Parts: sequence; C-alpha cells; structure tokens
Amino acid sequence: MELFSHLALGFQTALTLQNLFFCLIGCVLGTLIGVLPGLGPSTTIAMLLPITYSLQPVAALIMLAGIYYGAQYGGSTTAILVNLPGEASSVVTAIDGYQMARKGRAGAALATAGISSFLAGCFATLVLAAFATPMSELAFKFGPAEYFSLMVLGLVGAVVLASGSLIKAIGMILLGIVLGLVGTDVNSGVARYSFDVPELTDGLNFVALAMGLFGFAEIIGNVEQREHRETFTSHVSNLFPTRDDFRRFIPAALRGTVLGTLLGMLPGGGATLSAFASYTLEKKLSKHAREFGHGAIEGVAGPEAANNAGAQTSFVPLLTLGIPSNVVMALMVGAMTIHNIQPGPQVMTSNPELFWGLIASMWLGNAILIILNLPLIGMWVKLLKVPYRYLYPAILVFCCIGVYSINNNVFDVFVTVGFGVLGYVFARCGMEPAPLLLGFVLGPMMEENLRRALLLARGDFSTLVTRPLSLGLLIATVGMIAIVALPAFKKTREEAFQEA
Repeated sequence: MELFSHLALGFQTALTLQNLFFCLIGCVLGTLIGVLPGLGPSTTIAMLLPITYSLQPVAALIMLAGIYYGAQYGGSTTAILVNLPGEASSVVTAIDGYQMARKGRAGAALATAGISSFLAGCFATLVLAAFATPMSELAFKFGPAEYFSLMVLGLVGAVVLASGSLIKAIGMILLGIVLGLVGTDVNSGVARYSFDVPELTDGLNFVALAMGLFGFAEIIGNVEQREHRETFTSHVSNLFPTRDDFRRFIPAALRGTVLGTLLGMLPGGGATLSAFASYTLEKKLSKHAREFGHGAIEGVAGPEAANNAGAQTSFVPLLTLGIPSNVVMALMVGAMTIHNIQPGPQVMTSNPELFWGLIASMWLGNAILIILNLPLIGMWVKLLKVPYRYLYPAILVFCCIGVYSINNNVFDVFVTVGFGVLGYVFARCGMEPAPLLLGFVLGPMMEENLRRALLLARGDFSTLVTRPLSLGLLIATVGMIAIVALPAFKKTREEAFQEA
C-alpha cells in the first residue's frame, strides 16, 4: 500500500501542467536527437544543462530523463531506414532492421521497435518503483567506507562492461579522477593542480568538460564523415505487424525487457550493453538463427526492448545510492548538483515529490513516445533529409552561449573548445570519453569518503575490509577483475561488440 501512496504522489507531481509540458519537451527532443544521425542523449543533455538553471528541479530532471529514454526510441528510426544508428544502443537494431527495410518491411520494423520499447519502458519503470524503497533503506546502512567501496566497484564495472580496450578505459578513468581533483581541497583549503590559474581554483566546470567531450568532439567527428548510404525514406507503409510477426517478436521483446532491466542496474550497464547482450541471446535461442543479419524480426524486438529497459533501470543506482552507472547518469548528477540536490537515498525522504514525480513521469513519457514514434513517423522521416551541414553551426553557437551563460566567463568557453579537440583525439585513438566523465564525477566523491572513513578509523585502512558491506563490495570488485582477466570472457566480450 505504501508503494501506491508513493506513486499517487508521483502522478500528482508529474501531471501538473508545467511538468507534463517538460516531459513532452524531453520526449520530443529525445526522439529528435535519436532520429538525427550524429547526435545522442549525452551530447544533448550536456548542451542543455545550462538551461536547467532556470527550471524547477523536478521539471529539469523530468525533461532530461525524457531526452535519455526518448533517444532510445528515436535512434531506431535511422538505424532501420538509413543504416546509420542515431544512438549508440541502436547499432544492434541496424543489423536486422535495415535488412527488413531493404525487403520492403520498414513499417513492420519501425512498429516492432516502437511496441517493444513501450512494453519494456513500462515494465522497467515498475521495477524502478518497486526497488526504490528497499534500495534506499539499504543505502542508509552505508557509511563512508561502504560508499568508497561501492564507487570503486562502479568504476571497475564501467571498465569491464565498456566496449573497446580495457587498458584505454582504465587510463581514461584515471585521467578523469585526476581532472576531478583540480581545484581547492575542501579540508586544507589549498589549491591543487591549478597552476596559478585563478579560474581553476574552483575546479573544472562540469558542463564545460561534458559539452566539450560530447558536444564539440561529436560535431568535429561528424563533419569529417562523407558517407553516402542507401536510404528508405520515401515511403513507409504497413506499420501494423502481421500475426506471425507478433508471434515471433513478443517473446523476444519480453526476454529483452527482463535482460535489459537487470543489466541496466549494474555499474557500467545501461542501454548499450543491454542491446548487445539481448542480440547475442536472441541469436542463440531463436529457431530462425539463420535469418539473423538478414532481417530477423527478433533481432529488432529484443535489442530495442533491452535498450529502453536498461535506460530506465539505470536510474536505480542513481536515485537510491547516488552512484551514476553510465555517462548519462553522470550528467544527471551534474544536473542535480546544479540545483543543490545531493543524489542518494536522502532524496526520497527530503524531496519525495522529485523522486516519485520523476518515476511517474516515465510512464507518461512512454505513452507520449509511442504516440510520437508511430503515427508521426512521416514527420521524423522527413527530418532525415536535413543536411548535417545546416545543423552543426547552430549547435556550436548554442553550446558556446550555454557554457558562457553559466558563470559569464569566457574561460569556460576555452575549456569547452580544448576538451572538444581532446575528445576528438580520444575518438581517433579509440578511447571512449565516457569512463573519463565517470571518473571526473566519482573521483572527488571517492576521495571525500575515503578520507572520512580513515578519519573515523584514525588512519586505519583495515576499516575498508572489517566492515561487512564494504568487504563484500571489494570482493565483488576483485571478482570482476578476475573474470575479465579470463581469456574466455575476453574473447566473448570482443566478439559481442564486433558483432554489433
């Protein structure tokens, strides 16, 4: 009964005119940036962080959350019609979705993606609501030692479950931690790594760093691409799947929903990992395994359900423990910090309207998205014809204005440009910027909790292993490192990402 009363409070908050409006705005923007190749939720959220200053905290988080899970819907459109994923998690959808389009079944593929995403989103939000209270009660048992161990587990999980080179991912996390330590030490009041630059004594601006790594770098990378792809945007019909389609894709969507729900809650999990894992699972379980890669409808339904479920359950560790599980959640931490909200279990008790309003808005957002993605598919198809050269100048100007408006400081714009160039170099070298941002967010929190734990234990490091919860988390961390060192796991991991 307590859950129903909490949800009633959530819907009462989410259904206000202002919050409903920003939920709609977030879903529309999410679909838009998912449809347009070259943009993504991390880039868009980074660009829109300055705008959230002028919004109420609940409205701001509802809008940003709508952008995140809305992009999972919209990304499937370009993946199916253009074979160019609008969002990283839609890479898998492009494999069979594009082949279905080539066979004249683009409408069925788009409908399958939309229906699967809707079912998964509704279920994952229910899981989020059910897990919220127990997880928050567990979090109240955490002290500084437990939080430090949890953050170590989160960073190691992000490395293990990320794509690409493990060594490069570890290097990016360490670089992020170092960048997070720039500024004035809270305990001693001494400036660290500021190199006598006054603007650095307060630390690097989170928005400037995020916008540079994900906004500017993405634009630079997209401008140099001159690929020409076969598209199927002229006519999309027969949106309603056949009875045989339903018989095949519903079980795949259900399996993808469960898998995505579980993986989304893991450190380093989220939409992308869930989609990859679902495709691999469906390929092994399907009776039509030979069709995979040539237009199997299960190859569209499973990953689309998994990525949307993973996107929504990735809010569980953020809202209940205050730990971001992926780069978008790290950006959400930045948005909460802007409004002086400390992510973690205390949010549920100190600001229940925000906590439950955000959860309730996800159900409303999923209903809005199914309306936006199927009946209005013609409008999204037309947007695919907009040349990217008309978009990037406006995006760059918007980024610069947004960064400058935060502190009215030109230095922040230079920081953004510098990290934009650095992010482009990282991309060319095969190094993902996401671990860097996670390290930047979690690094100062790790340091603060470690120092608190040692202060309480009078400098005794054994406090990290004598407390049961902390010990359990550290054992899980060591277990992850041991598993990733196994040749069989390494080979499976590489094959999974190469397939996608």
